[in-house]
Amino acid sequence: MALQILCTLCEQVLNTHARLQTIDRSILAQQRTNEVARRLSTIPGIGPIGATALAASVADPGQFRSGREFAAWFGLTPSQNSSGGKDRLGHITKAGDRYLRKLLVIGATSLIRRARHKPEAADPRLLALLARKPVRVASVAMANKMARVVWAIMARGETYQARHAPNLAA
Repeated sequence: MALQILCTLCEQVLNTHARLQTIDRSILAQQRTNEVARRLSTIPGIGPIGATALAASVADPGQFRSGREFAAWFGLTPSQNSSGGKDRLGHITKAGDRYLRKLLVIGATSLIRRARHKPEAADPRLLALLARKPVRVASVAMANKMARVVWAIMARGETYQARHAPNLAA
């Protein structure tokens, strides 16, 4: 009887895996046909799922005046508790779409994991941020930066171009 139940469970796992592969293929096909999603997928840390979700959710990037406002719409900016000329920044506001914010943070976390394994291939600004801040703070900060890059790409109609750090030795 236990073997029969185990076989049933194995069939369910295999069926679920096959359905997930079908869904992944359809998302990849959607990403390839959507011009905005194709451009967004050139950003490091944003894959086909994030690119299609962002392209589908943000119909008009022109409704935001800047990338900072766009990142605030996601809830990736710190809350401000300032008084008397003293700025105090708190936790992120967590306003906006939770799913999109989660996709950006997961993408930034993957960049951090990749930077830890291959620091020579990582962005020097990310390595400097990791040296100063805890990993989770750095991942949210990178997600904020990614949101600003997403806005710039969507608003200007460009593709992502990696900026290299200036050569300080020269």
